This record gives sequence, C-alpha cells and structure tokens, in this order.
Amino acid sequence: MAKKPPDMNKVVATNRQARRDYEILDEWECGIMLQGSEVKSLREAKVTLSDAFGRFDGRDLYLVGLHINAYSNASAQGGHELGRTRRLLAHRHELDEMRHRVDQEHLSLIPLSLYFKEGRAKVELGLGRGRKHYDKRQAIAKRDADLDARRAMAARRRAE
Repeated sequence: MAKKPPDMNKVVATNRQARRDYEILDEWECGIMLQGSEVKSLREAKVTLSDAFGRFDGRDLYLVGLHINAYSNASAQGGHELGRTRRLLAHRHELDEMRHRVDQEHLSLIPLSLYFKEGRAKVELGLGRGRKHYDKRQAIAKRDADLDARRAMAARRRAE
C-alpha cells in the first residue's frame, strides 16, 4: 500500500478574535524558532494564539505570549518553557518595513495563524489597528448584510 504524502500546508491554530478586534492592514509570513518538543506539541495542535503579539527588541522580532503546551510523550525534565518568547524569522527588508509602519502608524503585530509549510512552522503576522466597540458592531453588521445578500442571490438563482 502506497504512503500518503504529508499535508504540505497544515493549519495548526488560527486567531479568530484578531480579525474582529483589529482592522488588518497587511500580512506577512514569518518562520518561528522552536525547540524539538515545541514542534511535536504543535503537530498535536496544542497551542494558544489568542494572547500573543509581536514585539521588536533591537533589530529582531519576537512573538510574546504564545502558549505551547507540553508534549504529551516528553519526559518531565526534557520539555520546554510553555510561555517563553520566541524569535520570528523574516527577511531584513520585511522587518524594516514592519518596524517602520509599527512606529509611524502606531499599529500592532498580531499572529493570525500558525501552520506548517513544507515541514517548517510558520506564523502569519497581521499588521493591525485596534477597533473600538462600535467598529466591531459595524463590522459584524456588514458581515451579516453581505451574508444575507449572498443568500438572496443564491435563492434567486435557484428559483430561475
């Protein structure tokens, strides 16, 4: 029996709250430096993205607040620190552009999703501006109106 090829882009976690709480202006894909037990935990999808954010320290970009649970088959002393700060990997010109926009426009770096691409862990970072409460309600109302319009058009097509 032939072996199935591994899934090339396996999404591990998404940050659904980010798109509601922030207006995402731009997105980047970054690599992430992990330890062995962290990678194994990610493959089991034991990660929480909701409290994480990107921060510049010197010339490097770090992901703060990413919580990766301990690997289930790891020994007690061989594991990793659960909430440690992890370095993100991107090209220098991308980092410079991100830093410039964060500083000039007072934006935030929010992780949108965490996935494996060709066997390597990647983070999709979004450059976002925080929404006020009334902006969130407007975004939800707009989404609902678009959904109703799509349903009406689909019903009209079926009726013809």
